[in-house]
Amino acid sequence: MKLAMTAAVLALAATTASAQTAEWRTPDPNNVIVVETNKGRIIAELYPEAAPNHIERVRGLVKAGFYDGLTFFRVIDEFMAQTGDPQNTGQGGSDQPDLTAEFNFRRGGDLPLSSTFKVGSNDSGWIGVLPVTSQPAALAVMTADRKVSSWGNFCPGVLGMARATDPNSANSQFFFMRQHNASLDKVYTAFGRVISGLDVVRAIKTGEPVADPQDKMVSVKLLADLPADKRPSIQVMDTRSAAFQALVTKRQAEVGAAFGNCDVEIPAQVK
Repeated sequence: MKLAMTAAVLALAATTASAQTAEWRTPDPNNVIVVETNKGRIIAELYPEAAPNHIERVRGLVKAGFYDGLTFFRVIDEFMAQTGDPQNTGQGGSDQPDLTAEFNFRRGGDLPLSSTFKVGSNDSGWIGVLPVTSQPAALAVMTADRKVSSWGNFCPGVLGMARATDPNSANSQFFFMRQHNASLDKVYTAFGRVISGLDVVRAIKTGEPVADPQDKMVSVKLLADLPADKRPSIQVMDTRSAAFQALVTKRQAEVGAAFGNCDVEIPAQVK
């Protein structure tokens, strides 16, 4: 009897540990950028599912050291912090061709939204930590590719690609959202989100343009390219987990009818 009880206790402990593990995930280090600034560290996760060509560009520029030392030259308090220009004025870019817009992306059954809720007739939720709104998944049966149109939402911490008037003019400049701004949805490319360091983004000196910009990205590296002894350990709450769904339900009750996916802060552990 004592042995049976011990086995049961062990089984329960194993199940509990498994459930706790399932609440958290480890991001792909090839899709995480570590931005060391003079104000502190920003860690952001990139989403090739939403903007594959923009991610390829950003990864390439990061690996080339292009972003190291560039300033935050345009920073609006309740809006965003822009960087990524070698001229530090908003007029420059890389030697690569401009990018075709990826304001929307196609989403099928292999890319479900997590913790989905309705916003009008659309579905809203998350893909990883990226907040996303989409046409209803049920419409996929009526499309040739069996997918529906989806787009990233410009919530706090979301990374967007800067551009000129031409929708297809993004090149190297990008911005970190300091606050939510829905007017950017479907007219700018959202390609990632801050996991850790939103407080750093909000501490950057403001100005349009910033007078004598001193705040800068000292270095920008892919997590995968950092030496093992300098690589932070990162865990993010899995937006597919029951724990996250409980967090969403709690925030829905607190916010009420105006609730949106920008109202949920996704827990992360960085060591």
